[in-house]
Amino acid sequence: DDAAPPPAAKVNPALRAVRALRDGLGRRDFWLLAGTFFICGASTNGLIGTHLIPACADHGIPEQRSAELLAAMGIFDLVGTTASGWLTDRFDARKLLFAYYGLRGLSLIWLPWAFGADVLGLPLFAAFYGLDWIATVPPTVRLAERAFGKSNAAVMFGWVGASHQIGAACAAWLAGVWRTDMGSYGGAFAIAGVICVGAGFLALAIGRRAPVAVAAG
Repeated sequence: DDAAPPPAAKVNPALRAVRALRDGLGRRDFWLLAGTFFICGASTNGLIGTHLIPACADHGIPEQRSAELLAAMGIFDLVGTTASGWLTDRFDARKLLFAYYGLRGLSLIWLPWAFGADVLGLPLFAAFYGLDWIATVPPTVRLAERAFGKSNAAVMFGWVGASHQIGAACAAWLAGVWRTDMGSYGGAFAIAGVICVGAGFLALAIGRRAPVAVAAG
C-alpha cells in the first residue's frame, strides 16, 4: 500500500510537438488561427516594425522622430495588450479579434494619408496602431485553448505563433520589393490594411466546438 506510484511515461517534447502539428493540420480551426496570426505578424513586425522608419524617411521625417513613433507604439501596446487580456476574460474572443484586426486594417489604410496630414497625423496613428499591436495575442490564446483543450493549448499556440513569424518574414520582404518597384510604401500599407480587415472576418469563423484531443505523445 505504501509503494510509490509508477513514474509517468516520458514523452519526447520534439515528438509531441510534431504529432500535435500533424493532428492540428487536419483541423479547420488550426488553419484559421494560424492564418489570422500569419496576417498579424505580417502587419506588425514584418510591415510596420521593419518599414515604418524607411517610409518616414521617404517623406522627409528624421530617423529620430521615426524611432520616437515606434517607441510610442510600444507604450500604447503595453496598455492595449493589458486591456485585451482583461477583455478576453469577459467577452467573445472571436469578436475581439474581429474588432482588433478591423481597426488595425483601417489604421493601415489611413497611414499613407497620415504622412501628409498635419503635425498630429503620425502621432495619432502611433497611438491608435500601438494599442492594437499585440492585443490579438490574448484572444488567440483563448481560442487555441478552446479548440485544442488546456493540455494541448501551449504546444498548438507554439505552432500558431510560428505562422506569425513566417508572416512577418514574408511581409518584410514583399513590402521591400513593393517599395523598390513602385517607389513608395503607400500601396503596401493599403493592401495590408485590406488583408487585416479580411482577417477579422476569418476570426469570426473560428468555431465554438468542444475541444478535440490533439496527440500528446
